[in-house]
Amino acid sequence: QVQLAESGGGLVQAGGSLRLSCTVSGHTSTPYAMGWFRQAPEKEREFVAGMIWSGHASSYADSVKGRFTISRDSAKNIIFLRMNNLEPEDTAVYYCASKRVKSPTWSDWGQGTQVTVSS
Repeated sequence: QVQLAESGGGLVQAGGSLRLSCTVSGHTSTPYAMGWFRQAPEKEREFVAGMIWSGHASSYADSVKGRFTISRDSAKNIIFLRMNNLEPEDTAVYYCASKRVKSPTWSDWGQGTQVTVSS
């Protein structure tokens, strides 16, 4: 069973930076894709960034382009989300997710890590 464990959340002032990590374990084969999502209070969960595990293709939500970067350490099965120039609007619980195959569905989810940006 695939397990995803996020870490690195916390409280930061506006304009600051954080790096989230997602450790992937329990998979019998390389995931097809990894992604980061977030959910703010009383809002729907939204896509933040994603990447194909075996390549370099990545995508970002318009609201984070130029500020957030998704990357991976394949040897350690860790996905990162580097977040720069954080804004109060970035406050949310951030979730790591994976796709085992090429499909619209994200099949595995972590428990989430809280990011709070103060103004």
